[in-house]
Amino acid sequence: MRIGIVCPYSFDVPGGVQFHVRDLAEHLIDIGHQVSVLAPADEDTPLPAYVEGTGKAVPIPYNGSVARLAFGPITAGKVARWLDRGAFDVVHIHEPIAPSLSILALWAVEGPTVATFHTSFVRSRAMQAAYPMVRGSFEKIHGRIAVSESARETVITHIGGDAVVIPNGVFVDRFGAAVPDPRWQGTPQAPTIAFLGRIDEPRKGLPLLLRALPQLLARHPGLQVLVAGFGDIAAAQERLAPELANSVHFLGGIDDAAKARLLASVDAYVAPHTGGESFGIVLVEAMAAGAPVVASDLPAFSRVLDGGRSGVLFPTGDPAALAAVLGDLLGDPARRQAVGEAGRRHSRRYDWSAVAADVLAVYETVVEGTSAVAGRESHPVWLRRWRSEGRSPAREARGGGYRTRGAGS
Repeated sequence: MRIGIVCPYSFDVPGGVQFHVRDLAEHLIDIGHQVSVLAPADEDTPLPAYVEGTGKAVPIPYNGSVARLAFGPITAGKVARWLDRGAFDVVHIHEPIAPSLSILALWAVEGPTVATFHTSFVRSRAMQAAYPMVRGSFEKIHGRIAVSESARETVITHIGGDAVVIPNGVFVDRFGAAVPDPRWQGTPQAPTIAFLGRIDEPRKGLPLLLRALPQLLARHPGLQVLVAGFGDIAAAQERLAPELANSVHFLGGIDDAAKARLLASVDAYVAPHTGGESFGIVLVEAMAAGAPVVASDLPAFSRVLDGGRSGVLFPTGDPAALAAVLGDLLGDPARRQAVGEAGRRHSRRYDWSAVAADVLAVYETVVEGTSAVAGRESHPVWLRRWRSEGRSPAREARGGGYRTRGAGS
């Protein structure tokens, strides 16, 4: 199948949607499909052979963060030419309401089209501005996917219609095979915990973790906090209270291999995010690496952690509660091991081999109609169950009902 994938966010900057697009594309290529990805990127950015850059992106406030997006008539021309050259069997547009390539692609696309919705938020100014421009083009979308129930609720509430829920994917075995790094491993007297995320983005929760740290250090004086993420490290270090300076270590941005080693090394991974999350891919990565996960009880995180059966949840925004549950976990090696093993088992359902099969099932029902897949037993369990019930994935993804695939399925 010839597949065109549109990513609205710049490949210059790491991000969950970019990683999702990259990993989906690489898995589809590995199993024999022809894939081209269109994404913003500076001219000097090294890109995989399957990615076509559209040039420099500009920062725009979006979903409680700052996204690097591309828009305008020059970019629109690049989108149209990419679509013409590609002659794709299906075009898969991510975040079709983001004021970027996605809207431009939705305007220009003809033929089978699938859209994936990633975000979960109350309608922002950017969304309010973009929605009237794209509303009339939503009828071009033949299949709708949401990466989580939270993202699906955003579609229903703020866009209209419905979507089938297919989660983000992870190459589980890559994280499971990661070798711990002695520099990041803890000891009973000096345990280590990891935080991953932009250090200057408050909703990722680093300030909350630092507020919990004095209480944690009272119970575990040797605790070491390893912070991996982009941002102004010098400014972050200056803001640290003097009594915390020897306990917090900023690693800067790290690549995927280092991230896997970090998660395989630490005694716990902490996700103290305060909002704006529709899934939580790094939670799955941590589980796959065997790290016990401690996370705020955002609805999306709770679903990924199977309601707390595959990790430890604490009330969002409560540093005292974070210190209490994390302190208890660090003091109980047997429980840490049990939580880590439960998470590792649970992470298997998010492996790309399963997730991409579900995405392909939506592609096929959109391209060929459900009759073309009749009798195929290689499709996912949920698709076979739908067919036995006389239900159509294409119709479900268009908004005629839904079935959640992922946590709890």
